[in-house]
Amino acid sequence: MPVKIRLQRHGKKGKPFYWVVAADARAKRDGRYLEKLGIYNPNTNPATVEIDIDSAVSWLEKGAQPTDTARTLLSYRGALLKHHLNGGVRKGALTQEEADKKLAAWLEEKVAKIDAKKDGISKSKAEAYAKRIEDEKAAGEKRLAQAAAAEAEAAEEQATEEAAAEAVENTTEELAVEETVAETEAPVEEAVAETEAPAEDAVAETEAPVEEAVAETEAPAEEPVAETTDSTEENTEEAASEEKEG
Repeated sequence: MPVKIRLQRHGKKGKPFYWVVAADARAKRDGRYLEKLGIYNPNTNPATVEIDIDSAVSWLEKGAQPTDTARTLLSYRGALLKHHLNGGVRKGALTQEEADKKLAAWLEEKVAKIDAKKDGISKSKAEAYAKRIEDEKAAGEKRLAQAAAAEAEAAEEQATEEAAAEAVENTTEELAVEETVAETEAPVEEAVAETEAPAEDAVAETEAPVEEAVAETEAPAEEPVAETTDSTEENTEEAASEEKEG
């Protein structure tokens, strides 16, 4: 019976989760299997790979053929290296202790690389998280500044509107006062005009007879003066004639 080491799919849609199994090559992919050798979860970073190295090496020694993906996973966890070292032990190229030491050193180095990768990912996540926090803080401060500016602008506009409304109100009050004063002064001026008009008429009536009397008095005074002047001129002429005859 040909045996394959392959993946059996589990998990929900979009998030697959696999088992590493040894199964009959003629069985369906997700059908019956002979033994579960480990798990593979590609949803984590780095991917989670757990392999039972001894069981996997046992199936490899029995002639099981891994698929390409299963081979990569077995190599990732050292199952293929142990299978190779066991072949060297069988051939007498090295002892079992030497093979175990080489495998332990390789696994230790592999674990260190995996841990370094995890640390790097954690550090990157921490830096990304810190940057995101800083960006959010900066965005929050910017929003607060914009809100404060908008509030100040609104307050300034409101103050301007209130000042304009107050100015309009003051202007309206002044116009109302002026209209009231004008309405109050108009009857007074009319009364004063009515009072002054008869007085002027009376003065005019009084001054007219006085002017007539003065004119009558001055007219007779002017006539004797004229007559006196004429007689004086005649006397002067007679005196001149007498002087010439003498």
